[in-house]
Amino acid sequence: MTTLVREGRDSGDILGGGEAVDARKKNFLNEAEAEAFIQAAKKGRHGARDYLMALMTYRHGLRVSELIGLQVADVDVKSARVFIRRAKGSLSTHQPLEADEIRAVNAYIRQRSSDSSPFLFLSQRGPFTRQAINYLFAQIGKAAGIAVHVHPHMLRHSCGWALANRGYDTRLIQDYLGHRDIRYTQIYTRTSVSRFKGLWKK
Repeated sequence: MTTLVREGRDSGDILGGGEAVDARKKNFLNEAEAEAFIQAAKKGRHGARDYLMALMTYRHGLRVSELIGLQVADVDVKSARVFIRRAKGSLSTHQPLEADEIRAVNAYIRQRSSDSSPFLFLSQRGPFTRQAINYLFAQIGKAAGIAVHVHPHMLRHSCGWALANRGYDTRLIQDYLGHRDIRYTQIYTRTSVSRFKGLWKK
């Protein structure tokens, strides 16, 4: 019997045997699905905000609490980096912002309300709640035509899978996602397609 371990009570992180914590449901998006999700986020009423939220959640493997907790001061477009304040005692790091993220940040900031809140992402009622983010991502998933229910942590898993499939080192992915224990990262790299390429080449 496969032993499954959670990183946190509601994190949905996975271990062992290539199986999901909830084996009944797909818990990540492939790169094409993730791109479809991100592009669909542009089409809503608050497209600039939602697109940036989707892009950063996927690109930086954010937990929902980390997404909600992002502050305006954490994002430095001049140096092209963002401070990711990891939850659950995980490793917090500065990470680079790619050109599309910088454009998205600038577009959102131009439209962002003049609210003095330090938090980067605001709903019409102020800072987001976990429930509001879950609902928003589910709606974007439907708009993108993704057959499974999309939740924020699914994009965190998708980030891990994408990096592993691109052949990046397990330790690098561990630090990038802020995993305290490398066992939480190994599920991505141990079953990555890129590890098995070329095995039968002569």
